[in-house]
Amino acid sequence: MSEAAAKAAEAEPILLREDAGGIARLTMNRPKQRNSLSKDLMRALLAEFEAIAADKSIRVVVLGAAGPAFCAGHDLKELTAARSSADRGRAFFAETMQLCSTLMQAIVNCPKPVIARVHGVATAAGCQLVASCDLAIAVEEAKFATPGVNIGLFCSTPMVALSRNVTRKHAMEMLLTGEMISAARAYELGLVNRTVAVDALDAEVAHFADLIASKSALTVSIGKKAFYEQLEKPLAEAYLHASEVMVRNMLARDAEEGIGAFIEKRDPKWEDR
Repeated sequence: MSEAAAKAAEAEPILLREDAGGIARLTMNRPKQRNSLSKDLMRALLAEFEAIAADKSIRVVVLGAAGPAFCAGHDLKELTAARSSADRGRAFFAETMQLCSTLMQAIVNCPKPVIARVHGVATAAGCQLVASCDLAIAVEEAKFATPGVNIGLFCSTPMVALSRNVTRKHAMEMLLTGEMISAARAYELGLVNRTVAVDALDAEVAHFADLIASKSALTVSIGKKAFYEQLEKPLAEAYLHASEVMVRNMLARDAEEGIGAFIEKRDPKWEDR
């Protein structure tokens, strides 16, 4: 790459956004760094998710990446550079991990469903990113791992999202061995929803995005929030909470319209209220 081309590449935004048909497509754009989660990229992602949460025109988010990898986790060169500080990087490490945790929670708490478009390797915090999304569609060649144990840094924060997607034994297997698993295995474990051929990835992602975007945005946001809330509650409390949510949902205009449309055998007209 020429010096001019290198400078042009550095000038490109690290996160791209394209909106169409109520769908926001976010593309991590650090291909040379395998889309590792630098502080700048995490801040950019967080800002977009916060903006999208308040944007009534957006109904679904698709999170993808440029280059050969989906996301290689934290930017280890950035973390290593921080060791030269007087505190050996402690403050930088703490800020980075807190920022990452805030980002993952922003994805879960976003009222719009988030679909991970996984076209390549997703490791460590990259695997955490996939697990934090509501749905994940991966190409058959994609691979996943939480390999921190291999470099003396256990994937403790990725563990939070991973353990909420797959069984305990499978999560511990990934965390303790650090081994790469195939997309097919990730599907078996429940980490991804579909595995498809490379040339079918965009169509499959679009299928889910368009289908969800066609629903009442209010109903979807109510359901997403309730889903994650009930997961953290004991069974009786989960049912109590879900029942209260359904009562509030029943009183919404879109529930009245949707039920009426079903009875009258016509298409509903959503008002998102």
